[in-house]
Amino acid sequence: MNLPNKLTMFRILIVPIMVIVYYIPWLGRHYMFSYDIDGKTFGLNWLCFIELLIFAIASLTDLLDGKIARKCNMVTSFGKFADPLADKILVFAAMTIIMASSTKGFLPGGLLPKGLLLPVWVFLIILIREFMVSGIRMVAAVNGEAIAAGMAGKLKTVVTMIAIIVLFLCGLHDSLIYVGQVLIYIATILTVISGIDYIIKGKKYIFESM
Repeated sequence: MNLPNKLTMFRILIVPIMVIVYYIPWLGRHYMFSYDIDGKTFGLNWLCFIELLIFAIASLTDLLDGKIARKCNMVTSFGKFADPLADKILVFAAMTIIMASSTKGFLPGGLLPKGLLLPVWVFLIILIREFMVSGIRMVAAVNGEAIAAGMAGKLKTVVTMIAIIVLFLCGLHDSLIYVGQVLIYIATILTVISGIDYIIKGKKYIFESM
């Protein structure tokens, strides 16, 4: 297994650690540091710090593995399949932890019903898009073709990852709640646009397979 594929596998294997960390209640109830403003406590608890650290390290491997594979001519069929899969697993794990943490009070409540930082419909739109895109890519691959990600898809990935980082940090100040939620809505719009782009690019493979 070459280095890019090892980084991809590392990104997949690190996700269970994120889940285990979430199930340690002490981490969500104790602050790494905190401060008070007008009687309200702000800060970063140990849960968010560790989850953010894991997510940042995993995201860095996502940046590195592709560059190394292309630069050193280490692109493999496994990497083409596993790299986007690892990205999806990482992002959905982080989003699920953010939603669960906001309902348990480990993260501050958002501007949504029941205090959710991340609306369920946003999660579902992104999830459905990823399943759809994966299906189109698989059909194209059977025909010996590869559908490259468009600009909207690349922007969607970047904005989603930044939004997740901001939401993990939103306990530091209420303004970060607004910023994080605006970013996640922008990511959702880009998700829809990039999904339509994939459908247009892959429609001939879809119709040929029917």
